[in-house]
Amino acid sequence: MSEPRLPDPQPAGRWELFGIAFALVGLWVVGMVLLVFGIVAVSLLIVWLGLPLLLAFLATLRWYARLHRRLAGRVLGQPILDPYLPPLPGGLFVRLRVRLTDRAGWRDLAWLFEVLTIGFALQLTALVSFPFLPIGWWGSPLLLRLDASITRLLLSPQDERLRQRIEALETSRQDSVDHSAAELRRIERDLHDGAQAQLVALGMNLGLARELIDRDPVAAAGLIAEAQQSSSTALADLRSLVRGIHPPVLADRGLGGAVQAIALAHPRPVEADVVLDGRPPAPVESAVYFAVAELLTNSAKYAAAAHTWVWIRHEDGVLTAMVGDDGVGGAQATAEGGLAGVQRRLAAFDGTLSVASPLGGGTIVTVKVPCVLRVSSAA
Repeated sequence: MSEPRLPDPQPAGRWELFGIAFALVGLWVVGMVLLVFGIVAVSLLIVWLGLPLLLAFLATLRWYARLHRRLAGRVLGQPILDPYLPPLPGGLFVRLRVRLTDRAGWRDLAWLFEVLTIGFALQLTALVSFPFLPIGWWGSPLLLRLDASITRLLLSPQDERLRQRIEALETSRQDSVDHSAAELRRIERDLHDGAQAQLVALGMNLGLARELIDRDPVAAAGLIAEAQQSSSTALADLRSLVRGIHPPVLADRGLGGAVQAIALAHPRPVEADVVLDGRPPAPVESAVYFAVAELLTNSAKYAAAAHTWVWIRHEDGVLTAMVGDDGVGGAQATAEGGLAGVQRRLAAFDGTLSVASPLGGGTIVTVKVPCVLRVSSAA
């Protein structure tokens, strides 16, 4: 079922436009007082009194601009967002520094001169023309929309999507670096505590067996048997470590075969439904594989489910993997939990993770990663 869509906001009607024009002309007086207040604040900067006055002027200018944004949004039928930087805790100098370094505040100042001159001329002309036909019927709304468009141009967020995109990329890059460092530490720890310890024991046993082979062949044979067991254990640890880095089944059989292997090894019945016309890029394939593995592990540990399923498709350039169960529900993506770790790993590929898990209603976790499938030459 498609998600319900809220109705789009509608531009103001003609009678509402008349009221907005009347309000804008009245606000011109407030703007003139604000401009004089700003000039006084700047002229008093040579003494301490100018600093709090300047901060009060900038705060009032922000309120004044925000009010015009709201009115312009009603005229155009499109809300205009605030472009300001978030406030920082601190005293007078910190707040003043944030206000002075915020480019949106300087745009507010340039807009103030515009709205008191060109903007006021448009608003006053629109207000005076309203009672007269046919100019007031068509011309006044046109003038108000022109004024609102100028306000939107000067006061709306500049490159907001680009800024958010840069912030998201910086965050995902840092998460990827942290994840890689954690993976290296895990590999080093596993090698030190697992295969390395077994290989050291193997070397010691073989050395002792060489010394005892002439004097006590039975003891030497026992040491060789222990060495053989140590080599088998070390080999198993190395294979487990390799599977944790990049499972051979993933390289050999692709994402579908690897997910089928996870489903077979799961302690509870898992239905795997994977239909892909090719293979994702190797990094994306690995990330989605480990995400599915983590989600199935969480289901086995916490869900108390009788049935679990995995569904994977690639449509419209997006690889979608859904993992669900009929367990107790209530799963949440906490800051330090496993779901947050999966989300951070997927963010490096512009991937997303969403959780639907009502109490007592089971859990469905959806993973989406944009990618292009590579078609195998043998296909």
